[in-house]
Amino acid sequence: MLNRRHIRIKVMQALYALSQAENHNLQKEEKFLRVSIAQMYDLYLVMVDLIVEVHAYAIEYQEKVQQKLLATDEDKNPNRRFVENELLVKLANNEELQRELERRKLNNWRLDSEYVNIIFAELLESDIYKIYMEKPQSSFKEDRAFVIEFFSELIAPNEKLYDYLEDYRLTWMDDFPVINTTIVKKLGKIKPNSPETSILPKLYKDEEDEQFARNLLRRSVENDGMLEAEINGNTPNWDQDRIAIIDKILLKMALGEFLLFSSIPIKVTINEYLELAKEYSTPKSSIFINGVLDRLVKQYANDNRLNKMGRGLVE
Repeated sequence: MLNRRHIRIKVMQALYALSQAENHNLQKEEKFLRVSIAQMYDLYLVMVDLIVEVHAYAIEYQEKVQQKLLATDEDKNPNRRFVENELLVKLANNEELQRELERRKLNNWRLDSEYVNIIFAELLESDIYKIYMEKPQSSFKEDRAFVIEFFSELIAPNEKLYDYLEDYRLTWMDDFPVINTTIVKKLGKIKPNSPETSILPKLYKDEEDEQFARNLLRRSVENDGMLEAEINGNTPNWDQDRIAIIDKILLKMALGEFLLFSSIPIKVTINEYLELAKEYSTPKSSIFINGVLDRLVKQYANDNRLNKMGRGLVE
């Protein structure tokens, strides 16, 4: 679930927090990094649980309509295609998912059920719902395609939901695109006979990525003086106090990857940090950072300081 770019974002945030702290405490920031990354999984579970709760609300809604004093024939015999959607039923009955939600005490939609109501109301008015409900019959594949479309078109882009999540936990906003993409991928791979664990992704792709997160933070902090000197010595026309804090952090992280991570190709590092600069810093930051990194790569190559091996040698 967690890709290398997002690991870099999390480390950047930890380094920024460290730069603003009165007392630099690496252990505290390592804990901050671990917690921030772990909370991504909470967001994933909360978003999947929202799908489950909308489905549960739809069942409750139909039952209430059937019990109306002046119920119509349509009320008494409602279209049950949505509530009997095979993928939604599979998610609703997923005990592994419920155990993980309970273990992490994630009951957002029981406490803030208004957002379930909002999503359900928008669903009823949507074309994707009306088209789906008018189908004479459906297969698991069609049910799955509908759930993916429902999530992608109505849940993920919902502004009220976005505002709620931002207020609930600010760091989730940077995680939102990754989480939504992961959910769509996971839903798309579920089959009728898939085990319950198929909806629960691994936080890291592998142990190497987990080590990369720890090492990127620790090496950036432990070599801060050296990295600072590298920047100061190669930005002679810039007032150091006027270089944006995020720009300096991104430069240090990139230089650390050049010099301290032998398996990461130079081009990968440059491309990743230019993208982060465009997203998180000033409009001109990527141009500035690109110039500094390009100059230093040539210098390091001439001085034989780029100790790259294996995948790190890829051009």
